[in-house]
Amino acid sequence: MTSVWESLTVDAQDPSRLAHWWAEALGYQVISDRPDEVEIRRAPDQTPGIVFVPVSDDKITKNRLHIDLRPANQEAEVERLVDMGARHVDVGQGGVEWTVLADPEGNEFCVLREREE
Repeated sequence: MTSVWESLTVDAQDPSRLAHWWAEALGYQVISDRPDEVEIRRAPDQTPGIVFVPVSDDKITKNRLHIDLRPANQEAEVERLVDMGARHVDVGQGGVEWTVLADPEGNEFCVLREREE
């Protein structure tokens, strides 16, 4: 027997705001928006979801787990995400083919190049 990936949980100082940001970034829907957790999914019946839960402490160090996005156009997607409030960050990545950004609460994620066919 194996497990099914249900969701990824993200600590957030403002779970609703961050969940709505990620829903827009990913084209997901907000499935539930409660004070103790906010969940987004591609569709209500599709897993995995991303669940945002409240925490009071600041994010201090680099994420141990992050999301990689692979858009059809890396440059356009980076520009769109930055316009939405993401920012460029340096986590020591050096000269790589992907762009490292942070969401409005500082959680790093990568925007990869287009997949070569």
